[in-house]
Amino acid sequence: MASTIQQQLIYHTKQAIRELYDADLPDHQLAIQETRKEFEGQLTIVVFPMTRFSKKSPEATGNDIGVYLLEHLPELTAFNTIKGFLNLSLSDAYWTSLFTTVIRQERFGRFPANGRKLMVEYSSPNTNKPLHLGHIRNNLLGYSVASILTAYGYEVIKANLVNDRGIHICKSMLAWQRWGNGETPATSGLKGDHLVGKYYVLFDKVYKQEIDQLKAEGHTEEEAKKQAPIIREAQQMLQQWEAGDEAVIGLWKTMNSWVYSGFEQTYTRLGVDFDKYYYESDTYLLGKDIINEGLEKGVFFRKEDNSVWIDLTNDGLDEKLVLRGDGTSVYITQDMGTAQLKYDDFGMDESIYVVGNEQDYHFKVLFLILEKLGKPWAKGLFHLSYGMVDLPSGKMKSREGTVVDADDLMDEMVATAKKRTEELGKTEGLPEAEKAQLYDIIGMGALKYFLLKVEPKKRLLFDPNESIDFQGHTGPFIQYTHARIQSVLSKGGYTSLLAVVVPAVLAESERDLIQLLGNFPATIAAAAKEFSPAQVANYGYEVAKQYNKFYHEETILKAEDEAVRHFRLHLSAATARIIANSMQLLGIEVPDRM
Repeated sequence: MASTIQQQLIYHTKQAIRELYDADLPDHQLAIQETRKEFEGQLTIVVFPMTRFSKKSPEATGNDIGVYLLEHLPELTAFNTIKGFLNLSLSDAYWTSLFTTVIRQERFGRFPANGRKLMVEYSSPNTNKPLHLGHIRNNLLGYSVASILTAYGYEVIKANLVNDRGIHICKSMLAWQRWGNGETPATSGLKGDHLVGKYYVLFDKVYKQEIDQLKAEGHTEEEAKKQAPIIREAQQMLQQWEAGDEAVIGLWKTMNSWVYSGFEQTYTRLGVDFDKYYYESDTYLLGKDIINEGLEKGVFFRKEDNSVWIDLTNDGLDEKLVLRGDGTSVYITQDMGTAQLKYDDFGMDESIYVVGNEQDYHFKVLFLILEKLGKPWAKGLFHLSYGMVDLPSGKMKSREGTVVDADDLMDEMVATAKKRTEELGKTEGLPEAEKAQLYDIIGMGALKYFLLKVEPKKRLLFDPNESIDFQGHTGPFIQYTHARIQSVLSKGGYTSLLAVVVPAVLAESERDLIQLLGNFPATIAAAAKEFSPAQVANYGYEVAKQYNKFYHEETILKAEDEAVRHFRLHLSAATARIIANSMQLLGIEVPDRM
């Protein structure tokens, strides 16, 4: 594997420092990277940190170490030193061995089980409205991170905490009670989540009208918001729900069942799933035992109004309410209890919360409280914070008029994929059913890739048209490259049984492609450690780009030497497999033809 030569370089470089300069180089000061394309070589050692041992210039130090490595590593053929960078050239025999013994393995890039268990919690929808664009990024991030961690050897539990109770749910219920006339998903033709969302919007419309009326009668806006009859009725319904009123609970169960059916359709289309669902209606009372535990330990303190707090000012934060004076929970109370419940259920080593960056402070406080309570698993909690997604103005009017609906966006992506694909004439001769499937694969691939190629923390601007470009840094470009390779393999009569004889001398584009393919395991490892699907996404793009360079520079099907033709077919097949495997980690399908 590529990491093997890097490990050897680390060992022999440290030996060189020891023998040449009688010093020990700390591991963190030894950096090995790929050589920049404008210089000769494949791997580069940064020698600047070593000059304090050599007492020589960076160039002289690099030359010393280069000579030593050349004598001790048969895989090296040459070196050059540019300023403080020692560039190393590896033999074609090394690349041949890498390709024939490693890259062609079916499970290349999959790590053995590491014995660790990890939970990824994502989606966390509210049952008063459909999923929107922000949920799409959340779901894709969570699912992809879970896939990457599984490939890296973790046992992964995918969890979804559904926010299925509270005043927002009662708003939809009350509006349906008043104006629904018994409407159901079956009678309306609407998905259940869209139907419930429709009544949430209707409630908000009436609520605003009542606020305006009260303001016109001389009330302040704050007074009007509290005294509007419809909000007071919704609050009363919430109290009835918490008291177990049968009629209210019955309506709640019915409308939530509509929403869950709608969510499931959206999840299926997105290609995401879950191993475990938690529901806020089951967990909202959790955490009170933890409050008592914290009071006994002196972690929390009680104020005169009976409310319970924690003082985090010494940690650079502030005082935080953890229980109201009337004994009712706040969000962080529930989150403490749910964190304990999840650990009791699964005993995982780590737990990742995929939640937008507007909750950064909340999770900082939550994790700190759990550490102060002495929870041994608290050190394994991590907030995977991500930025908002914006769309160019004028795009994607949502049915609610305020947010971009997930189902609408997916429909738009498939429609755009169909339009762009037909304009390019890429589906001529395909049956209609295959065309429809292809448009869905391209549209969804474009959406997923565009949202995942950007590091999670960054806010991004998503343009549906820009995302469907067969020549750009996009999902469709990678998909088209995979289809191109499959066409080459089909025309070349490729089978895995063809003899593999690697040429004695490799073309530069062949060597570069092998080197890039060899980086697949290291890419998965880095993405897993940083919870970053963007690293896998961008790696897949680099592989597709390098294959196209190889395809245009070297003859494959018409190579005069049969052994060369067979080798290039094998190299193409390995590339297709790694493209498919890297895209699979992002939840993206790659077609065999397009």
